[in-house]
Amino acid sequence: MTAAFQSWFGMPYEWAWFTATIIGILVIALPLMLAVAMIIYADRKIWAAMALRRGPNVVGPLGLLQSFADGLKVFLQETIIPSSANKGLFLLAPIITFTVALIVWAVVPFQAGVVLSNINIGLLYILAASSLGVYGIILAGWASNSKYPFYSAIRAAAQMVSYEVSIGFVLIAMVLWAGSFNLSEIVNAQQGHVLGFLNGFGFNPLLFPMSIVFFISALAETGRAPFDLTEAESELVAGYQTEYSSMAFALYWLGEYANVILMCTLNAVLFWGGYLPPMNIDLIPWFDIPGIIWLFIKILVFFFMFSWVKATVPRFRYDQLMRLGWKIFLPLSLIFVFLVSGYLMLTRVGVAA
Repeated sequence: MTAAFQSWFGMPYEWAWFTATIIGILVIALPLMLAVAMIIYADRKIWAAMALRRGPNVVGPLGLLQSFADGLKVFLQETIIPSSANKGLFLLAPIITFTVALIVWAVVPFQAGVVLSNINIGLLYILAASSLGVYGIILAGWASNSKYPFYSAIRAAAQMVSYEVSIGFVLIAMVLWAGSFNLSEIVNAQQGHVLGFLNGFGFNPLLFPMSIVFFISALAETGRAPFDLTEAESELVAGYQTEYSSMAFALYWLGEYANVILMCTLNAVLFWGGYLPPMNIDLIPWFDIPGIIWLFIKILVFFFMFSWVKATVPRFRYDQLMRLGWKIFLPLSLIFVFLVSGYLMLTRVGVAA
């Protein structure tokens, strides 16, 4: 795109690169905002269907405009800042959470060659950027100067750190097998991975347990049920965002769902072939389907699973949440890192006689 701006409009390289980058960011960010609005609607409809209710069905055809009506409502509300709150940090916290939820998408490959920044350390970038989200939560709890948001922020920080450890070890296994931190190369390494025709690390018996650990850890990392202890209403009123209203609250809401979509995307990209079709056999015309459509379908499947869990599984106690992370997932992910690395040493490097 940079070269196109240089040739079409005679721009110098710096301005052409800047314009192309801004357009690339908007092409990702604007559809993502629309996707967040529609995914909230889908979430509510799935919960309603599983509880034998109708869900949103009044605003717009089939209730499709309900999320936009809710967004307009919070936009028109007054932003109330508690008198004893730290005003600067109070307003900065939701901005951090929302911004971090967006910047991670810069390295996600939507199709072969279609990625905003195809850097070699894409996976490390995602880990680094997503871990910054905890600051938005801690600042929200502390700056509110209220005990309930502060308790929730401490819970959220402990929860996020605990499950990031397991996610990190799971990603080590992925990097060892793919031999790269680049997300596009990780996707390409999954082509014909099992038996020459199944595309995806998740079909590998050694890596399938890691996909389960990653999926459950993603639920905990995003604060989704049954790990939504940061919003346990009976204990914490409404969590770390209790004192927030209007657009400040909406930024947390949007950031949460953007993170949910991101985790669904990472599940698809890291374990189930990303933009590749499920099988590497050119017997049916699915090779003519664009890769972004395959990625979109896989994201929807994982989001349905996220909503399914939220609608059917009761909330964990906090001690159960921490026990699962530290006493089960951490040892399990470590064991599989050793198994994967040992298998790769035997098959790729070999052992001296």
